[in-house]
Amino acid sequence: MTIMNSTIDLPMALSAVTIPAIKPATDQQIIDVLKYSRRYSEIAIESERNVLIENVCGQLDIKVTEEEIQYAGDTFRKHNKLYGETETIQWLEHQRITPEEWSKGVYMQLLSQKLKEYIGMSNADNAYLANKESWRRVALSQILVSDLAIAVKICKSIREGNDSFCMLALEYSQGKQSKENGGFAGIRFVAELFPEIATAIDKAQIGEVLGPVKSTLGYHILRVEKWYPPEFNQMKDLISEYLFQSWLNDKISSSVFNSI
Repeated sequence: MTIMNSTIDLPMALSAVTIPAIKPATDQQIIDVLKYSRRYSEIAIESERNVLIENVCGQLDIKVTEEEIQYAGDTFRKHNKLYGETETIQWLEHQRITPEEWSKGVYMQLLSQKLKEYIGMSNADNAYLANKESWRRVALSQILVSDLAIAVKICKSIREGNDSFCMLALEYSQGKQSKENGGFAGIRFVAELFPEIATAIDKAQIGEVLGPVKSTLGYHILRVEKWYPPEFNQMKDLISEYLFQSWLNDKISSSVFNSI
């Protein structure tokens, strides 16, 4: 719908306000925004991971060549329609980074990929063969609450058909993702789940409501939306990524703990 000739009635006091010229934010101002918007820890963790990746790759003599950086850069520019120098410079200015900083980002992506192949790909076969059922994937919905009485009440309401799972998730769930998505918690490997949840859903049928299931986070009301069979050839990359991320998280946690 297009609104023609619309006007906005502003408070009278606002008409006397002088709007200052806004200069580009400084690095410190950007850091301040990251902190008070509660995104600082995400960037800090990524930085710590990069330090770990560079250190480990140095010890393992895993390297990225200039030719690989050039090829990856050309592929990125083609994908983002940066066909000429002018378009590339404009893109860099919009991102507020230098060519050297952009190249560093490409380098870290390639180095991370090589370490993932070294750690994840080399272990994916053994991890899969050791316990195939753990590598089933499940599309799962959940409602997470901290009070058992409320969890029991929610389960009863769903099973009796009084309220929808989606509506109750929006109203009650304390899990950020499930609350924002009407209960849907994503597609996960069984190996990723809390042991209590993995056990509860092990024989569950599609659409079955389970719970309450207690974990360290609280009480979960669960519903299996779909099962994906553990087909290794289709999932090797996913298993490799999971093993790599698990390795990274474990080493970062232990390293930070030991430095305290």
